[in-house]
Amino acid sequence: MMMPRASGILLHITSLPSPFGIGDLGPWAYRFVDFLAESGQRFWQILPLNPTESVFGNSPYHSTSAFAGNPLLISPDGLVEEGLLERGDVETLPDFPAHIVDFDKVISYKQALLHRAYERFKGGREYEYERFCSENRYWLPDCALFRALRARNQGKVWSEWPPDLRDRVPRALESAGSDFIEAVKEEKFLQYIFHKQWSALRGYCHQKEVRIMGDLPIYVQYDSADVWAHPDLFKLDEEKKPSAVAGVPPDYFSKTGQLWGNPVYRWDVLKERGYDWWIERIRYNITLLDYLRLDHFRGFVGFWELPAEEKTAINGRWIKAPAEDFFESILRSIPSPPLIAEDLGVITPDVVEIMDRFGFPGMKLLLFAFGDAGGANPYLPHNLVANCVAYTGTHDNNTVRGWFKNDATAPEKAALLRYLGRNVPVKNLHWELIRLLMMSVANLTIFPMQDILGLGGEARMNRPSTANGNWEWRLAPDALTTDLRARLRSITEIYGRR
Repeated sequence: MMMPRASGILLHITSLPSPFGIGDLGPWAYRFVDFLAESGQRFWQILPLNPTESVFGNSPYHSTSAFAGNPLLISPDGLVEEGLLERGDVETLPDFPAHIVDFDKVISYKQALLHRAYERFKGGREYEYERFCSENRYWLPDCALFRALRARNQGKVWSEWPPDLRDRVPRALESAGSDFIEAVKEEKFLQYIFHKQWSALRGYCHQKEVRIMGDLPIYVQYDSADVWAHPDLFKLDEEKKPSAVAGVPPDYFSKTGQLWGNPVYRWDVLKERGYDWWIERIRYNITLLDYLRLDHFRGFVGFWELPAEEKTAINGRWIKAPAEDFFESILRSIPSPPLIAEDLGVITPDVVEIMDRFGFPGMKLLLFAFGDAGGANPYLPHNLVANCVAYTGTHDNNTVRGWFKNDATAPEKAALLRYLGRNVPVKNLHWELIRLLMMSVANLTIFPMQDILGLGGEARMNRPSTANGNWEWRLAPDALTTDLRARLRSITEIYGRR
């Protein structure tokens, strides 16, 4: 798949301004789309849209469902417009911090608000709601029941539920569905509203000629509807607890590797089933998104597996996955899927071979360009290829300014300035790196919003291998200035990306 020559911005929905403590699918999302269009940007990249929870550090990469949308992203303003809330319901607000997400406050406030909206909704029947439930019957009933049961079991992991529910005994599921019918319906309602608001926002993006790139994590959280509903697809023991978990070995981000803890797939079972779960997952996501970034693409070719009892990711082993057969099956079911490979880190020749065979664009990070290998470094702009997505950094990196001030070594700083051919004040460095990528042959360039604004390490979105303080950064309401629009549009047009 060849990407168009264009540029875009990486900003997750939660980072948008909003009076409700967290970015949502309401007015500010539409204002940001206007900013993208007016500044010549044709892509908006976001992080996974799935539900987040405090117990998982509020990470969008650790969710109770690989299909569901995050109810915290539902716009209260949109609910007022639909008549599901009164304006008075949203006028008295907690004292939310302005520039970060206080997830505990947001969860407490929004759960009560969304329940009030459901109470108003449930008195009638909507054809669109019934159709949504029917069209999403592959995943929605299991997801809704799982979330209802999890709440009724005080948040216990599903393997600790009563055995008949843990093992999905049909009569137990039928009884639970009857006992908790209102809770199940409320979960379905939240997914319906999320989908309705998201579809409207995506339609507006298309009107403005903006395309959305989403992120698809390779693994799912153990305590999720997906593992509960499809335990045969994962390496679990006789008590249905993980026997092997995923991670990555020591690398740039961590000397002990990253112990993710997600259960690894039983690729033999997936293959026997024709990869049906994966096909449904990708098919559903491309109804929501225009392009899908496959996170940790390396794991589709070979994955780092660790015994479940390990405390770090050091003592693992590489296991081969049936990548060629898997992607051929995907392409037979979904012709020309808009997939992008997240191929960062140590990439072996077999990964490159799969990417080349199927034409998947890879990723190049400019912050990785000034270490070893001198002028041969594959991340340097003069070494890029057309069929790739080039970034200054991603949500897992420090910002350009934060990197230069706090992370870059003296040789890296010297290499960068030699490459630029002159000394550059730190306050202007982000624009120099943006210009380097804009002028490169890479068809698509994406810049974190923090780098467009020249912010420091305090605006970093995520620090891999840390549990707290991530995913909280928010855009200031006054940041999208007329001057910023003009400057970004100018550099975009100069290098033919509009």
